[in-house]
Amino acid sequence: MSQPIIETATVRLDADLGSTKDEVIRSLAGALVDAGRADDLDTLVSDLMAREGKAATGMKGGIAIPHCKSEAVAEPSLGFARLDPPVDFGAKDGPADLVLMIGAPAGGGKEHLKILATLARNLVRSEFVDALRAAATPEDAVAVIQGVLTPAPDASSSSTTGSASAATTATTSAATSTGTSTTAATTTTAGGTGGGQPLRLVAVTACPTGIAHTYMAADSLDQEAARRGVELQVETQGSAGATPLDPAVIEAADAVIFATDVGVRDRGRFAGKPVVEYGVKKAIDSPARVLDEALAAAGDPDAKRVSAASGSGGDSSTGGSGSDEHWARGLQRAVMTGVSYMIPFVAAGGLLLALGFLFAGYDVAFVWQEVATGFTLTDLPGQVWYLDGEIVSAGTAGAEMLTHAGLRLYIGAVLFAIGQAAMGFMIAVLSGYIAYGLADRPGIAPGFVGGALSATLGAGFIGALVTGILAGYLVRWMTTWKTPRWLSGLMPVVLIPLLGSLAIGLLMFLLLGRPLASLTSAMESWLGGMSGSSVILLGIILGLMMCFDLGGPVNKAAYTFATAGLVADNPASLRIMAAVMAAGMVPPLAMGLATVVRKRLFTEVEQENGRAAFLLGASFITEGAIPFAAADPVRVIPSMMAGGAVTGALIMAFSVESYAPHGGLFVVFAINPVWGYLVAILAGMLVSTTAVVLAKSARRDPAPVTAPAPATVAA
Repeated sequence: MSQPIIETATVRLDADLGSTKDEVIRSLAGALVDAGRADDLDTLVSDLMAREGKAATGMKGGIAIPHCKSEAVAEPSLGFARLDPPVDFGAKDGPADLVLMIGAPAGGGKEHLKILATLARNLVRSEFVDALRAAATPEDAVAVIQGVLTPAPDASSSSTTGSASAATTATTSAATSTGTSTTAATTTTAGGTGGGQPLRLVAVTACPTGIAHTYMAADSLDQEAARRGVELQVETQGSAGATPLDPAVIEAADAVIFATDVGVRDRGRFAGKPVVEYGVKKAIDSPARVLDEALAAAGDPDAKRVSAASGSGGDSSTGGSGSDEHWARGLQRAVMTGVSYMIPFVAAGGLLLALGFLFAGYDVAFVWQEVATGFTLTDLPGQVWYLDGEIVSAGTAGAEMLTHAGLRLYIGAVLFAIGQAAMGFMIAVLSGYIAYGLADRPGIAPGFVGGALSATLGAGFIGALVTGILAGYLVRWMTTWKTPRWLSGLMPVVLIPLLGSLAIGLLMFLLLGRPLASLTSAMESWLGGMSGSSVILLGIILGLMMCFDLGGPVNKAAYTFATAGLVADNPASLRIMAAVMAAGMVPPLAMGLATVVRKRLFTEVEQENGRAAFLLGASFITEGAIPFAAADPVRVIPSMMAGGAVTGALIMAFSVESYAPHGGLFVVFAINPVWGYLVAILAGMLVSTTAVVLAKSARRDPAPVTAPAPATVAA
């Protein structure tokens, strides 16, 4: 490395940096900026707080390790503070007095990340932590930290200020490993296999960022295993790279530990092995408990085993976040999994429907199936008359003529048919992947069956939610059944799909289908009957939801509600879709405009983000406003919600309808009337821009314009 990871300018000893972690993080980030190790304070703070939002970085023993990868960081950097008074960073055992803040370049190489991983691993070693608490000067603290990163060749000759180096030299090579950490056992653990052979365990650790917790968990488990004489090999699936465990090592293992927050890549390698699963912090805070459970599972023929149908895993949305996860958070994560898998079907299907309208006119919706299947490229339709959704002869009383004919009508009908096919999967996909989010692969078949039956019985979106959740929990319970070894291999591929699908099917036909269909029908009737102030109120609510968390669960809930209504194909549902899409475009467009009209309120990085936000907003990508909201949520989010509410209300007032579920300004051909759509978006954009400019102008410390701006801007 060209420069040490830490310098005295980024150290604060016995300092009062504020009463909240937000204040501490901003203060340490400011130290990195002042030292020239980062070039934009707001961007760095935003990235650090985004990582805090995923999981608390407070650790057991009064330690906190906020960290991130950021475009604002020029080189791997560390800020260290010994706080007085301590500040709460979310650890269960109390506030933290030692804070090590890591900033890594967004595009940094793996060598940089290995160094950060080494530092993180040493935080679970008492010698290192004690040395940090004993450091008398910033120079002493720097020496302690550099001592574990670049230990002296002769550890015994190290200075007292670098005592942690001597304690950790023997394990440095393991700490800097990009993949497997190994503890060789020399004694037999109690309860082992006998005959002098210790129990063999393998583990996988992974956290969302892959910089700190991944390696801390690995070393924490490693130390506990060494103390007990248990043979353990750990695969760290972190940003510094990962060397997969040798298949022979996995085969010889008596049990598996998954300590992850983001799932396990290639989970199927461990199929059939007894397994215990926790979040990554549990392995750091309570390694003894984790190993106790793993050892117990190794000797229990009825222990939970890794499913043969687990597949490749690695999806954060379905990752094993551990048995400590609260059921409500797990349920929310599963529903969001279903929504994320559903959206591509909705987007593709909806845009194909819109293209069908573009080619053949809106009246193709009445006869698309007959035109698409009854004609060919060599037998194109002429003038087509229709009545009550059927093609009839010219001159039939009450019949109307389609606006287009020939090749244009035929191509439009085919596009419409393809779009209908894609949209037809929506309900089944939503249900199937909710079940997948709760129960992994074994839940897919019962979930899809439940979703298909929801569509067949008219239960729609509500039915998909219910069947997905029921199928997921049902299959999760079935995977806990104690079955003979000869039967366990058939459970995930035959018995669980069979029994789960049968149970969900019977529940839908015999108990739930008709009530859910009635509820769905009543909701559609209620929406169709809304008028005047009530429909405007609905538009306001939808606009607020779309702008509340800018792509988060609330935003996705409103979007899913709107897209589910497209299947019903009634004017009220089309207005809801228009309100949701228009309101979702407002935040990025408004922030882009704000960076143009009042540049001095924004950093150069934010101004770059503003230019990108125009395109994102025009494309209906609400997430384009996230960098602004993360840096200044108190001023930005309420301002965006105000504009979204105005846009939603105007869409309803103008009775704007959208046949397209996505695309923003690029699908105006599927929106009617276009003028109402554009006026509503412009009004909301102006309201949000005005509100955010006023809010930022009123603050006491206007944001300085930093220079120079980095070449690449985080989206």
